[in-house]
This record gives sequence, C-alpha cells and structure tokens, in this order.
Amino acid sequence: MKLELLPKLELLPSGSYRVRKQIDGKKVTLLFDHKPSESEILKILAEKLDEMPVKGSFYSCAESYIESKSNVISPNSIRNYDSLLRNLPGSFTKIKLSDITQNDIQLCVNQYASNHSPKSVCDAHGFIYAVIKQFRPSMIINTTLPQKVRSEGYIPTEDDIKRILKLSEGTNYHIPIQLGIMSLRISEIMALTLEDIDIENNLLTIDKAKVRNKDGVFVLKTTKTPAGVRKLYIPTKLINEILDNGKIFDGYPNTCVRALHRYQKQLGIPQFRFHDLRHFFASYAHSMGVSDADIMASGGWKSDYTMKSIYRHEMKQKEAQEKIFDTFIQ
Repeated sequence: MKLELLPKLELLPSGSYRVRKQIDGKKVTLLFDHKPSESEILKILAEKLDEMPVKGSFYSCAESYIESKSNVISPNSIRNYDSLLRNLPGSFTKIKLSDITQNDIQLCVNQYASNHSPKSVCDAHGFIYAVIKQFRPSMIINTTLPQKVRSEGYIPTEDDIKRILKLSEGTNYHIPIQLGIMSLRISEIMALTLEDIDIENNLLTIDKAKVRNKDGVFVLKTTKTPAGVRKLYIPTKLINEILDNGKIFDGYPNTCVRALHRYQKQLGIPQFRFHDLRHFFASYAHSMGVSDADIMASGGWKSDYTMKSIYRHEMKQKEAQEKIFDTFIQ
C-alpha cells in the first residue's frame, strides 16, 4: 500500500473540506474544518494507511517494492534486490508483513550473518528496512548488526600502473585500462563510442553507462549519479590510438578485468580490482596537488554535482587532468 497521488480536496456546502481516497479497496474519508495543506493531508492519510493491516507476506510485499523501483534505479540495483530477496531466510520472508516484529527482523539478521559478510548483512538489513518502511511507515526498527570489517585492498602504485600499461600495449585492453586510470568506471567505458570524443578540444564526454538488466542483457543507462555526467581531457596519443583501432572497446567487462588480473600476475603485482584504478587516480591526483573539488568532478564522485557546475570549472579541470594523464599516456 502506498500513497501515489494527492486526492482531490472538496469544499462541502457546510463549509467543511473533504478528502476521499481509495486504499486497498477501502474508501477512506477525511473531514476538515479548515482548508488543509497538502502535507497535512498526506500525513493523516499515511496514519490511516498504517492503521490498516498489510496484506501478503514479506516476500510478496518485497516483490511489489522492487517493481515500484524498476524505472527509477539502475538495473544492477534491481538485480541486487532480487538476489537479496531470494537469499533471505524463508522463515522470515513467509511471515505476513503486518505481523513482523523487531524480534523477527533480529532473528533474520542473525541467521543471515551466519554465512554472509558483515557488509552483506548490512545490505540485506537495509533492504528489509526499506520494504517495511514503505508498507508500515510507523514501525520502529532498531536492529543490532555485526560490526563491519574494514577492507584494506591493494591500491596500485605509479610504477605498477606504468608496468601494466607497457605490458598491455598492442592488446584490446590497453585503451580501457588507460580510461580506467582516467577515473572512468568499467560501465562507462563499455558505453563509450567514437562520437563521445571531441578531437579538436581533446575532450571526452561521459554521460551514459552500459549495465546488465535483471535478465542479464546489457542495456544503456544514464551514469550512476548525476555527477557522473562530465567531460574529461583525453591525451592526443590516446585519441589517435582509439581512431587507429576504430573503436574504444566492444568486449565484455569480465574479459577486461581478467586481462588486468593476468597482467598483475605476470608482473608479480598484488591483485587489485579494475575499479581500483579510480582509487589510484584519486590518490595520485591528490599527491600532485589537484584540489579535492577538481578530483571529485573529474571522477564524478560528488552526488549533488550538477552539469552547470561541471561546465563552470571545465577549463580548470582540463588543466588538472592534463597534468595527471600526460604522465602516463605519452
């Protein structure tokens, strides 16, 4: 059950105001002796909604929740939700959502924690919380979660990066690895085309990503966050390499990741993820004195960064990006 549209406010002959709303097949009528604000109407309707018993199990309500988000969050997030729902204990998901207690949630979390990492447990609890809050907004949830273990992954050094670039020369993976060093996510690299390159101004436009939908099919979507829409300086040598190649990369993300791991093994470099190239970019840029604002804008990290503010600093960012990228792409 959820409130999607604000119902019509009617002025009665008596001077009172009436609101009528159909919720789960039941007609709810509200009477006011004054003209209520939208927030006042929604607050009272939410209270009425919460008083009604929720129909269906947690599982069926969670499926409705996932469906309601299908067009507003990424396909990857939808797949993660589906996976979380399938892996939650059946002893919990079969309970009627209206009957779920705090103890039920805690028992579910305890059972899930027996064979999942603390981070996975936190993700699962966040999903449970979101589903219950949509259908029972007034329920107070206060669950004890396992303490997260901080992962200290290996971040490549400048020497590591140069050796990997040298070894990958002449392969299909040299271009995507260079773009990864330039802060691009693997999904952004997969979506790039030659039309995204402004040869005259040495700029690369990142405004989309290629990700798997819930059916496992790759589809084009917007970038992960609004800040992901950005322009990056791209060295002339890399532009020429792309033009000579006739494409940026048309393979699958996993093949690129496996190639990177293969190079690491050949060179005796501790294994790190393709995504850690972004971490390298951030730490290396910081060591070269690039401002935090320019680093975040270049990598698309700040969620509230808008297109306008990106363009406002475009020339300053271009100078900073040249300083970094020309170190490796010469």
